[in-house]
Amino acid sequence: MSASTATLGDQAAQAGQALIQGFLSLLATRPEPDASKQFAAWSADSERLSRLQADYHRQLSQVWTATLARQRGEAAPAVIGPESGDRRFAAAEWRDSPYYDYLKQTYLLNARFITALVEAAEVDSHTKQRLRFFARQFVDMICPTNFAATNPEVLKQALESRGETLARGIRNLIGDIEKGRISQTDEAAFEVGRDLAVTPGAVVFENDLIQLIQYAPATATVRTRPLVIVPPCINKYYVLDLAPENSFVRYCVGQGNTVFTVSWRNIVPELGRLTWDDYLRDGVIKALEVARAITRADKVNTLGFCVGGTMLGTALALLAARGEDWVESATLLAAMLDFSDTGDIAVFVDEASVKAAEATLGQGGVKLGRDLAAVFNALRPNDLVWSYVVNSYLKGKLPEAFDILYWNSDSTNLPGPWFCWYLRNTYLENNLRAPGRLSVCGTPVDLGKIAAPTYVLATREDHIVPWRTAYRSSRLLGGGVRFVLGASGHIAGVVNPAAKNRRSHWVNEHLLPSPDDWLAGAAEQPGSWWSDWDRWLAQFAGGAKKARPKLGSAKYKPIEDAPGRYVKVRVV
Repeated sequence: MSASTATLGDQAAQAGQALIQGFLSLLATRPEPDASKQFAAWSADSERLSRLQADYHRQLSQVWTATLARQRGEAAPAVIGPESGDRRFAAAEWRDSPYYDYLKQTYLLNARFITALVEAAEVDSHTKQRLRFFARQFVDMICPTNFAATNPEVLKQALESRGETLARGIRNLIGDIEKGRISQTDEAAFEVGRDLAVTPGAVVFENDLIQLIQYAPATATVRTRPLVIVPPCINKYYVLDLAPENSFVRYCVGQGNTVFTVSWRNIVPELGRLTWDDYLRDGVIKALEVARAITRADKVNTLGFCVGGTMLGTALALLAARGEDWVESATLLAAMLDFSDTGDIAVFVDEASVKAAEATLGQGGVKLGRDLAAVFNALRPNDLVWSYVVNSYLKGKLPEAFDILYWNSDSTNLPGPWFCWYLRNTYLENNLRAPGRLSVCGTPVDLGKIAAPTYVLATREDHIVPWRTAYRSSRLLGGGVRFVLGASGHIAGVVNPAAKNRRSHWVNEHLLPSPDDWLAGAAEQPGSWWSDWDRWLAQFAGGAKKARPKLGSAKYKPIEDAPGRYVKVRVV
């Protein structure tokens, strides 16, 4: 090896070491004195650190040697490659060019080394989780594909277009700065009420917090007991009524259900005083009461998605405590009642952060939806942040039209007292799972008193509601429970139309103590969980009756056509 190439190799090694030291400094500046001291003490363990560094330098040397061999036209195997499914290095240059291959492999080695440092740290489990999360954020951020100067596709397109792609990228960036968020889809391609949320229906009730939508029947006869859907109040209800081919609401109506859906208000400052109790009383329970009155049914079937499922479960426990037995069944989709393991969201929630939120928002105020959206995007940075940065700002492309991502960008504000109660009593203290520990609307509640049979769906790759946590939640309920595990993630696993026959779901008729034991005995079923759920729900239909095309009732007259006004208010 010549002196010049040896010098380059030394410089590359020094650059890699500087990167690692920068990462260690970043961790040390986290506002957690105890954790940083623990990590600093571990870093001083010279024997352990020396082993990791020696392995890192050995592999880096192998990469450099292989690169020199390839420059001479010799074949040399890769020392390290991207994980399966990593699409960042799909361009041919990352494979064919010795320079870009070297850049790729040194990045992957640095990423592996940082991960090894975190995994070797002797810290408590919560600190370890935080270290893993921020390490992943750092590693994803410094990927060479994220920068124009080190992305061969970006450079090639810029040269071929004489800089036009970069100019378009700057315009896209300026547009997103004005919006205050990264564009994930072609927002001009959709309009709520025109392309999304178009299942026919009418708003039959409204108050300051909700509009209640009743959908027009699509069958000659309908099930006697209505289905009332409680969607999450973070983002809009139409995640369950997207484009017609993806609409869960349309599917439910087509199966002969009389369907009602809650449309939550996008909170404005004058509503910033609303509490968790307000959402239960004037939102969930009021919707159930109105649907039951309009249909004159003895009981109602209910469904809650994500935090809508948490609120529904709390409301059902409240009704049980009051001795009110008029809910026939419940469905919980990707929802938590037990918050013992909340995944990476837990890194944002501790006593200090909750106290800070309570000090600023606990007595009133608005938690901005765009702040929550940024947190959720950070849970999957490569998919929801960096891929759009590269395509929009470096390559100058406009994002494609995709209904789920349009919904994802349509966030909603929340009232401060509601938000603070939710953070403390679920994510921080996990109070809902303990019988009688919480009182809502002045009444102690116990999830074990809910006698209605419940269908619980979790999704295997959910990064917001880990499926094992959803499984543990099902163990808290007093009635019979059918637990089903769907494929994919938090949204795509739920919005999985039966007609497309995509993905799989897993079923085990026995609810075992351990989620992993349940999965070991589960049978994989091809296609969507929707059909399985509909067969389950049919048991609680209460018979059939002739469909009534006129919506509402004498007391609850239609106010306006679906999707109503509330859902069209966007956060700016």
